[in-house]
Amino acid sequence: MSASMESKLIPDTTQDNTQPALAWLMRHPLARPLAALAVLLLIDFFLVPGFFRLEIKDGHLYGALVDIVNRAAPLMLAALGMTLVIATRGVDISVGAVVAISGAVAAILIGGKMVVIDGAPQYVSNVPMVWALCAAMGAALLCGAWNGLLVAALGLQPIIATLILMVAGRGLAQLLTDGQIVTVYYKPFFFLGGGYLFGLPFSLYIAGAMFLLLALLMKKTALGLFIQSVGINPVASRLAGIRTAALIFFVYMFCSACAGLAGLMIASNIKSADANNAGLLLELDAILAVTLGGTSLAGGKFSLVGSVIGALIIQTLTYTIYSLGVPPEVNMVVKSIVVFLVCLSQSPEFRRIFKSVKS
Repeated sequence: MSASMESKLIPDTTQDNTQPALAWLMRHPLARPLAALAVLLLIDFFLVPGFFRLEIKDGHLYGALVDIVNRAAPLMLAALGMTLVIATRGVDISVGAVVAISGAVAAILIGGKMVVIDGAPQYVSNVPMVWALCAAMGAALLCGAWNGLLVAALGLQPIIATLILMVAGRGLAQLLTDGQIVTVYYKPFFFLGGGYLFGLPFSLYIAGAMFLLLALLMKKTALGLFIQSVGINPVASRLAGIRTAALIFFVYMFCSACAGLAGLMIASNIKSADANNAGLLLELDAILAVTLGGTSLAGGKFSLVGSVIGALIIQTLTYTIYSLGVPPEVNMVVKSIVVFLVCLSQSPEFRRIFKSVKS
């Protein structure tokens, strides 16, 4: 039998195996956000000189990539909390206000007064920093409890319930600071948002620890399944024995806890509390990061990894716009276009029309 006849009789399975694998990769929920991040990084590679260059100074790793990930850490925390809220068919637009409250409480309690120790002037905290951080996180948890009470117990629409705290919370932060920027002089507090550990920013360890904790809860317990169930059908979930109200109350508290921790990182990084601007529009970036990561706005389906990738996309986009000398106002326009495209991609009617036109 000739070689040509054998090649006809023996099927070539190489192409058959490659095409299903490629199709599976294209259908993967993380394919689109990873592709978007890769495109942004590719643009930076060609247009921003030295974008991928990394160097070590004083034992710390420096570079554009490190800066992007470091500045994205607060957004990662906010996006992780927002992921659980959106997965239950909710939304929390008070995240920015909680950031302002948390930062204000910590800055007021820590402050920093100068004392003379052994003949050398030093700054010390007004109260022990541990108690100040606990008070700031306690304030954030109270905000989450307020949102959870309105949504889970009183049955208010999530956007209306959190809108109350969005307005009142920032006003409360401004009252705490008298509308002024409260400067912190206590150096140990600066480590939280601007310190380094083993050469990497300490904020990355905080965001990574929160991600790992949440991932373990979602994978090793039934919490992830319960959240998906409530997001898909809350009535059926309640009839099945799931304590729907308690679960919704929990996710709003967790979201505010993540926002409070992000507020501490931001206040530590800028060494002050700015109740007017701290966390401003952070809730919109968090929602965008969650949707970019593949979490459905209709509830049920969510991805923690996708939310982290979404936060990196937003921060990389911001860095790219600033590096190219484009006016900062363009950043808001680009984000609005992205939000519009994400909403279209999640619309069943639009997908049906697109498939009919494509076919």
